[in-house]
Amino acid sequence: MSHNDLRIQAFVDPNFAENAYAVSVLSDDGNRIGWVIDPSFAPAVDNLLEYSAAERITVERILLTHGHGDHIAGVDKVHSAFPTAQVGIHPADRPMLADGRRNLSAMFGIDLAIQTPANLDLIDGMTLPLGALSWRVLDTSGHSPGGVSLYCAQAGIVFTGDALFPGSIGRTDFPGSNGRQLLANIRRHLLTLPDETTVYAGHGPPTTIGIERKSNPFLAE
Repeated sequence: MSHNDLRIQAFVDPNFAENAYAVSVLSDDGNRIGWVIDPSFAPAVDNLLEYSAAERITVERILLTHGHGDHIAGVDKVHSAFPTAQVGIHPADRPMLADGRRNLSAMFGIDLAIQTPANLDLIDGMTLPLGALSWRVLDTSGHSPGGVSLYCAQAGIVFTGDALFPGSIGRTDFPGSNGRQLLANIRRHLLTLPDETTVYAGHGPPTTIGIERKSNPFLAE
């Protein structure tokens, strides 16, 4: 999907139905620069890398909305293709990267451990530039201790990871989850965004803040 010059392409993992995203813009020199958000398992991550090569995108950052296995599995592959890319995650979820028990992959018999170290802390309120666009990190923890969303007011877009889905919210029965915290953060940091804001979630199709405010049964007052 395209929002003016901003291009967003989703790659869905067939096993966990997780959405990884390639996000890119044109730089001043006419080249495409971008981010990878929540790269998952093969073949989705391989398709993402093929797309990035075909579109001649230089990936500057690998950004993780949280540390669960289906959202981090492709980090090493992406970083191998783009070794100068920063890897960003909230400090509270950073220990999940190299621990299959903490990132929940061990319960599926995978025991995933990411070798690439994170070198960018995604902290609530910080801003990240992508070309001329500015993105704000929002605290949407509760599904995991350090869950974040990425919001661009200029483009009217928010990537919510596993905090907010079409018609649902993230599970809170995992170790480190907190249902009350998740709902409070959704109401404080997501439902205060404009209704027309497009939501790109960690699972499922795009939705909008307005639709979720009106019809999401988990957010009924």
